Amino acid sequence: MDVEIVAAGDAEYPIVINLARFYMYDMAEHGGWPFEPNGDFDVGDTFDPYWGRPRASRAWPGDWQGLPFLACIDGHPAGFALVVRMNEASPRYDMGEFFVARQYRRHGAGRRMATALFDRFAGEWIIRQLLTNRAAHTFWRRIIADYTGGKFTETQEHFAEYGGKEFIVQRFDSRH
Repeated sequence: MDVEIVAAGDAEYPIVINLARFYMYDMAEHGGWPFEPNGDFDVGDTFDPYWGRPRASRAWPGDWQGLPFLACIDGHPAGFALVVRMNEASPRYDMGEFFVARQYRRHGAGRRMATALFDRFAGEWIIRQLLTNRAAHTFWRRIIADYTGGKFTETQEHFAEYGGKEFIVQRFDSRH
């Protein structure tokens, strides 16, 4: 299985948005999101800031920078990772959104994507999962523990910017 992770520019934006519908569907059970009246999941402007586009529904802090990536497996779109560089002065990153299509899960694609990004962006990382998303907890704990040799913290925190929802949160530093 050949996994390629490419920086997603304007040409990849529609591909990521198409994949995002499947991501939203997967996350709907944890986020409580209903289908639109037409039976679709409308991504709207949710991912626009990752491409430097304004988002009317909720603006980002001025010092955040989006870093979007598309994952392809054997030449086919297979997922995406949307990273936020939270501060230009000190390297701090947030794994804003992370998706691997179901047919590529449990084959190492997610691990390869995550560790490639941790290596590419050396610094402090924050990764959060909704409380009910137990599969994500298991995935991220394993990936981060292996990557850091167990040197990470995990807490439960509420985030005002996400409607006060509570998350499982891992923090670690990818600088070796």
